[in-house]
Amino acid sequence: MNMKIKFIAPIAALAAAGLLTGCNPDRLEIPQKGAVSTETFYKTDEDAEAALVAVYQGFLWNVASQNGASINIPFLLAFNMCGDDVNAAGAFYGDNDFAAQLNEFRYDTNAEVVRNMYNGLYYALYYTNLVTDHFQYGTSDIKDRVISESRVIRAYIHMMLALGWGTPPLVDHVLAGDANPYNCNTDPELGGMDQAGLLKWCAKECEESLEYLDERQGPGDKDGAVKVTKGFANALAGKAYFYAGDYENARRCLKAVIDSRNYELVSSDRWLDNFHIEGDANEEKIFETNIEYNSNLGFFDYTSRTGWMQCQYWNWRTDHFVANVVAPYCSIEGWGGLGVPEDFAEEFVAYHKDNSARLNGSIINIEDLVYETQYQAPNEDINSWTREQKAASNRVGLNNLGLYGQSFYLPLKPIVRTADLRTPGEAIRMNNFIIMRYPEVILLYAEACLPENGGNPEDAWQLVRELQDRAGVKDEYLVNSAADLTLDVIKNEKQFELWLEGTRWFDIRRWKDAGYESLKTQGTDIPVLYDKFTREPQATDENVRWQYGSEENSRFYIVDTHTAQDNGAVVGFKDGKHELFPFPYTVTSINPNITQNPGWTN
Repeated sequence: MNMKIKFIAPIAALAAAGLLTGCNPDRLEIPQKGAVSTETFYKTDEDAEAALVAVYQGFLWNVASQNGASINIPFLLAFNMCGDDVNAAGAFYGDNDFAAQLNEFRYDTNAEVVRNMYNGLYYALYYTNLVTDHFQYGTSDIKDRVISESRVIRAYIHMMLALGWGTPPLVDHVLAGDANPYNCNTDPELGGMDQAGLLKWCAKECEESLEYLDERQGPGDKDGAVKVTKGFANALAGKAYFYAGDYENARRCLKAVIDSRNYELVSSDRWLDNFHIEGDANEEKIFETNIEYNSNLGFFDYTSRTGWMQCQYWNWRTDHFVANVVAPYCSIEGWGGLGVPEDFAEEFVAYHKDNSARLNGSIINIEDLVYETQYQAPNEDINSWTREQKAASNRVGLNNLGLYGQSFYLPLKPIVRTADLRTPGEAIRMNNFIIMRYPEVILLYAEACLPENGGNPEDAWQLVRELQDRAGVKDEYLVNSAADLTLDVIKNEKQFELWLEGTRWFDIRRWKDAGYESLKTQGTDIPVLYDKFTREPQATDENVRWQYGSEENSRFYIVDTHTAQDNGAVVGFKDGKHELFPFPYTVTSINPNITQNPGWTN
């Protein structure tokens, strides 16, 4: 990016204002090529387009990547690891602890991921506010569009802040260095804006921008999937209204996306491609950040804007297998950071047919992984064996360390493919970062259409059925009429279709169902998956479960551990505390106007 914008002072002002703290100095000293003053820059249509490039790059760097602060992508962890559908896993207890703290609800106001996500969102806001501060509507069509795209991205950022922190500061302009912004509900200029009020503000920002935005030109328009369009603005407005409890306006905005016919579901055989480079900007992408290959960029340029090391974190634990099952999939090693809870896997399997594209693209049975992998040198001779021969051999399977945090099913949906990587063997993921897919629009609309939300299921049931047919849902769970469309159906579809897409945490908090209740014991018992060929069950093992019920017909088994508690940690979701993330201590310690969320101490 070769931007002629004065970055340094405004970013430093955000830090001084208590929105960003603990900053890496390199983040504040962005190279200025051909730098000119702000007084002479924000004039022409060319300037506006250049400033919009900075908005998209700022969003990519600070929201959809590891944002220079760590080796993980805070967005993926903050909005997924608190759910009941994942285990924080790794080599052993304490490995990948930045994620385990979230998953087991033992994080505090100094938590790395929460702090980096909060900071990243406000960093990204700065770029949008530069545009809205310096350009005005009515001076050109290009400027009108640039302002509107920036406002929608700003609205998205505030929506995520609202969902994560409840009543964060509303920042719609570049702050002065001596500013100490208030929570939106205590800001004297906002009149007591609560979380729902902030969400409705986000929706209004989107709706006011609609007339100036481009429309996606049909499902095949790839450019229309990687920029802010009318479709994304309506989808975002609908989502914001939905979480604010305004279902009537949510239906209206979400229906506009559906009726546009600019989005459609991909076929079953392409479902898994959604999450790989082959599916970038496809028919069902409402918006995703565009990661383009540039031969002029070096290794560290890419690490700040892509999924650097995240592909390692999601990947299976390479060194805990006797023969490497990872390399044939992705050519890189794995940290095994994501575990699939036993009950979640069982529910996933029970809901889907054996040939389900969604099931078989999301999780994989440990036996299928071990026995069906195409092994590479020096184990390529194993590929000629029958499944029965592999099942009887200790040349495949797990070593005696087992897989900490795993059940009999391992994650497949987030596993990187070699084609996704910049270079085979290099942990830089190049496929686009998904912000919203069409199935989320369908399911938000369907829930808003339930009678208890003032809607008519007749308007949505066929859309849900289309989603189920594509997924391969068992006949007994299919929606065959409006009467079949219930909240339970939508819960299942959202849990399975949008797994690891940053929605589950927000949903179970409002549903307060069995999944929510299970969070209260999260971290109490962490499973470890073992292979009896390399480690027989021991007398001290707790709650041994064999894959098929008994040792006689099973090779793999699970035992429970509770190391966090053994080390004195308090684990599990606490009512009145964990509904919202805490404002980071690095913020509250210098900004007296920030009121900490309930249950947390500064």
